[in-house]
Amino acid sequence: MRLDVLDHEHRLRVRLFFSFAELTSRVPMSDVPKTLLYRPEFLGAPLLDLSAEMMRGPSFWTAGEREYIAMSTAKLLQCPFCIDSHTEMTRIASEGEIDAADPSSARPELAAILALLEKITTAPDDVSALDVPAGVSREAVLDALHVNLIWNIVNRLANAFGFQLHSQEQLVKGTQSLHRFGYRFPGFLTGGTNTAATGERHERLVGNLRTAVFDSPCKTGPAARRAAASGDPVDAPWASYAEKVRDSSYRVTDTDIADLKAAGLSEDEIFEITVAAAVGAALRSLYAGLRALPER
Repeated sequence: MRLDVLDHEHRLRVRLFFSFAELTSRVPMSDVPKTLLYRPEFLGAPLLDLSAEMMRGPSFWTAGEREYIAMSTAKLLQCPFCIDSHTEMTRIASEGEIDAADPSSARPELAAILALLEKITTAPDDVSALDVPAGVSREAVLDALHVNLIWNIVNRLANAFGFQLHSQEQLVKGTQSLHRFGYRFPGFLTGGTNTAATGERHERLVGNLRTAVFDSPCKTGPAARRAAASGDPVDAPWASYAEKVRDSSYRVTDTDIADLKAAGLSEDEIFEITVAAAVGAALRSLYAGLRALPER
């Protein structure tokens, strides 16, 4: 990956877990847990809570359909790592209700919601109530919007940090493990989540994520992280980089990271700004979808 801290600077308990997992599976640890378990109180713990609930909790959408949504989001954001991962996850999680290689296999409700998710991802300012499919319940739309939120974040991080699949065996074993454990990691690795946010389950889970990323003590200040998320004008060496993460993360290169280091940013500061920019872009899409939803 492009940040050494994501490869080598985890807490001791996490390093021991990675060593044991690599010994038993005989494949390298995936870049996803490396990122989520690095300073999990900042990102990983609340994002994993959201993922476990949205990807494997009760829903109108089957597990296979939710993986298909994840795969579709990865295609929109041009993330090869996540396209391959969620194509395989769709195959594993599906019980015959959908074929990752055949869009026509999607039931009509899924096809309709995918059109909304594409618009909130690619043109959030243009979303209106007319884009919300009439034949899908409000709760099902909410679940789909929050599945999309997760992968709008993760795809941007994968592109920016240079996630890689090292072999087909790593892909297969990694996705099997993720599916088997339902997007959950042991609490001793994540340290739990600050559950100060209230409201119904979507609001609570997103509130915990937002608080962790934008309000927790970090190397960068809350104002810097909020500016990276929103795109507000700021005189900072990372401003154009944050814009690239938000709007075209697939264009991030090794040179972008090297330039930030040359400007004096530490890897932890780059990590925080990247996460803030990715979460900010994903929340923008989520809020566009929520605004378009009719009142109960």
